[in-house]
Amino acid sequence: MIEIIPAIDLIDGKCVRLSQGDYSQKIIYNENPLEVAKMFADAGIQRLHLVDLDGAKAHHIVNHKVLESICSNTDLIVDFGGGLKSDDDLRIAFECGASMVTGGSIAVKNPAVFSSWISKFGAEKIILGADVKDEKIAVGGWLETTELELIPFISNYLKQGINKVICTDISKDGMLQGPAIELYKKMLTANPDMYLIASGGVSSMRDIELLHDSAIPAVITGKAIYEGRITLQELGLFIIHNS
Repeated sequence: MIEIIPAIDLIDGKCVRLSQGDYSQKIIYNENPLEVAKMFADAGIQRLHLVDLDGAKAHHIVNHKVLESICSNTDLIVDFGGGLKSDDDLRIAFECGASMVTGGSIAVKNPAVFSSWISKFGAEKIILGADVKDEKIAVGGWLETTELELIPFISNYLKQGINKVICTDISKDGMLQGPAIELYKKMLTANPDMYLIASGGVSSMRDIELLHDSAIPAVITGKAIYEGRITLQELGLFIIHNS
């Protein structure tokens, strides 16, 4: 069964969503992220993708108190990302309860550090974040597209022990226009054992069902939940039906 992973994006300790990573297109959905996390847990969700958007801007962990609050008051398995640049950032994230951390831009701009995290903390605790546009890796809050080809980039880290990869097609993210299913199929054809987490574009339960039918291991969804296009009841029923 596809694993459903709701996302909570944090700015100023509040639950927000951006469109295509644009901070000027910010919508505050809830001022209490713990309340939102508890709603997910009550619906039968087991995983949470928590993103520190303040940290992404500041280039170091910022919203660790929110992480600690969610991990202390729910049983959710939390992966945490956003601005993690140093061993100290990871130490704080893990001490605050994160089960895994996600590294994106750093895996592009400072691969030696990212590779060292795999060795120091264990590959099972590190998720590779691969933001992509036209099958090229994008970094810096999506402001910069590199010349790195998506599949070879991922394959390099899979050889180092990484298994979980979050792939966000930035043309889809926050746009509610459907996920990049054909891209994900292509990625799994190249690396069939990868635990691929689809991100971006999910607009309805139908999108999740299509990803499920395409044997995509996991999906992150955020805006569709906050805007009522997917209800927690629907998610709960889907989990029960497919478990």
